[in-house]
Amino acid sequence: MEIQQNNMGITSPKGFLATGGHIGIKKNKTKNDLTLLISECPAVAAGVFTTNPVHAAPVAWGREIINKGNTVRGILINSGNANACTGQQGVLDNKAMAQTFGELLNVTAEEILVCSTGVIGVPLPMDVVIPGIKTTFPTLGRSVAHGENAAEGIMTTDSFSKTITVTITLSGKTVTISGIAKGSGMVHPNMATMLAFVTTDVSISAGMLQKALSDVTLDTFNMISVDGDTSTNDTLFALANGMAGNEVIEEENEDYIIFKNALYAVNKKLAMDIAKDGEGASKFLEAVVLGAKTKENARLIARSVISSMLVKAAMFGADANWGRVLCAMGYSGGAFDVANVDIEFQSNAGTISLMKKGAPIPFSEDDALKILNEKEIIIKMILKDGDASATAWGCDLTYDYVKINGEYRS
Repeated sequence: MEIQQNNMGITSPKGFLATGGHIGIKKNKTKNDLTLLISECPAVAAGVFTTNPVHAAPVAWGREIINKGNTVRGILINSGNANACTGQQGVLDNKAMAQTFGELLNVTAEEILVCSTGVIGVPLPMDVVIPGIKTTFPTLGRSVAHGENAAEGIMTTDSFSKTITVTITLSGKTVTISGIAKGSGMVHPNMATMLAFVTTDVSISAGMLQKALSDVTLDTFNMISVDGDTSTNDTLFALANGMAGNEVIEEENEDYIIFKNALYAVNKKLAMDIAKDGEGASKFLEAVVLGAKTKENARLIARSVISSMLVKAAMFGADANWGRVLCAMGYSGGAFDVANVDIEFQSNAGTISLMKKGAPIPFSEDDALKILNEKEIIIKMILKDGDASATAWGCDLTYDYVKINGEYRS
């Protein structure tokens, strides 16, 4: 199975249009703050949401639509305001946004998904949101530029837009899968703080789409951490409109496996981009666990290490403090035999072994400094307890993270 990757954007699958623009939610008029995405025909939908019980109005709205099994025609996303902790007014405002977009598409509000991201606890400026939806709607299109505008419209503190498109062949038909995401701060597993949207023209049942999305999320968006905060608004939606014309995927057959692997590639790229764009980050970190007894043990250990504030701080300071890694492994909840553990740090500057079979080994501080001064670092943990593995992604913790979040509302 070959996966072809390109940068054509969220409108690459057949039948999808998108746009993005500035309507006045953000103070900076050069930054887009509204994204509209539509399918020209009804699409089956799947979703994964934040596990934070304090969740935003659009999260509750989206959960209900996905749980009912509604087909979906559009997604509306605003940035600059999370519409979270805004009480009943937030619920009413969310519905009004869905109704406005639905009327423009000549569909019901229940066929529209809504996402919001930005400052918590501030009512949406509906006097600019509703007119903004109406004035932005006519700019929908399917070009690369339309996709780029849509990707920019979901950003908050992101320093770059995150997008990917892949193609595969199913039953002789070309199937395209595209994704965009935002996320930079408040990033932590289950789910990591982010918004992500996947469009595909694959023909698949809603149940199989949900199963594929939920499964790949475990090893992608649930394996990233920037700062340990799980947001009120985390949402991942996937829409599949069937316009590729492949045989409908209704069971876990070969076509399902091919599609799921391609969906994993899309979500992995977006998840890694979020980790690379961590607020104030200067280094991208990858925590790799090999030889675990079970997959869940491997995930727990990798997530614990990538989430450790002390490990992140050590990586920022290029300090080969492997003890912090072992400590994070220990409190992860994942089972392992410490007497079997090997720990290595890797980068483009080389590899340095720090621990073998549970015991420290001498190493060159100068070599360690060269390795840890690189922009991308791998923390490798070899357990020798079994055959399971997992990888988590994150970033270092810098002074700029505090500065960004200390001034977030200003």
